[in-house]
Amino acid sequence: MKLIKLISALLFLTCLSNGYSSADVIVSEKGITGGKDTTTYVSPFREKNERCFKCHGQNRYQYTNENLGREVKALMFQERIIDRNKFYQANHKSFSCTDCHSEDYTKFPHPGELRMEMSYNCLDCHGGDEKFAKFKFEKIESDYKKSVHFKLEDEGYTCWSCHNPHEYKISIRDSKNLKETILYDNNICLNCHSNYDHFQLLSDKEEVSILKQHDWLPNQATHFKSVRCIECHSVVNDSVLVSHQIMPKEKAVRKCNECHSKNSLLMSSLYKFESRAQRRDGFFNGIMLNQSYVIGANRNGYLNSLSIIIFSIILIVIGTHIFFRMRK
Repeated sequence: MKLIKLISALLFLTCLSNGYSSADVIVSEKGITGGKDTTTYVSPFREKNERCFKCHGQNRYQYTNENLGREVKALMFQERIIDRNKFYQANHKSFSCTDCHSEDYTKFPHPGELRMEMSYNCLDCHGGDEKFAKFKFEKIESDYKKSVHFKLEDEGYTCWSCHNPHEYKISIRDSKNLKETILYDNNICLNCHSNYDHFQLLSDKEEVSILKQHDWLPNQATHFKSVRCIECHSVVNDSVLVSHQIMPKEKAVRKCNECHSKNSLLMSSLYKFESRAQRRDGFFNGIMLNQSYVIGANRNGYLNSLSIIIFSIILIVIGTHIFFRMRK
């Protein structure tokens, strides 16, 4: 718990240095998030969902105990508390609670067997649907099955281990929201890898310090605020929005030139929203350079060719001069 607070504090400071004000950033034991978006979605199921939120939307709930003949107040289990505002800003905001959960949950007390209810995964809804074809969920699942995370499925790992169905939201990256994307995506990783209580649900390994594990990284704070964990820990896949094939730690990127070069891995992951023409021409990579220093990113292909031609002409002139001097 101390570790995630330390990392959150570090990310908090980097947020401030990136132009956020302290009022724009929310820090908690669960990580750090941008606090700018306060718009609440008006759901057609808002009243229906409130049947669930009246208990699951706060720290305590109240009910009538017929055996005791009185009102009872109790604390809600933290993992079962759903933030209304986050839900109505998330991708599933247009859903009714019972679209995913059994209608039997409308009864209270809830039938005990519902605790064993099977959860949907992403492809149960998104697979084979033309409306979602552009997101390539089938390709994502194929990559995920090659991931180190897939090996943990027998221990209870699912899509929801990273993508909380009640809060998860995704937006297409561009030059305006890149900082928010980096913070949001990194917190998904930190929710497990910097919270040992969550980590223990899936692994019996000893607690690992994220900061200590990355102490070899030059300018560690700058890297943490400028790139996402998956940039170094997943196989680059330019055909999907986000790579889901997480590599074993020994295969993680450690060579500087894999990112800090013209053919940077970042070009196919974090900066894939940049057009290929912009990547080629170099002069248009100012956005990239403002976010993360990439050696050669502002190199222009046309100037490269021109410089080679000029250099070749100079060599020919010098060679010709030497040739005639030797003849005389």
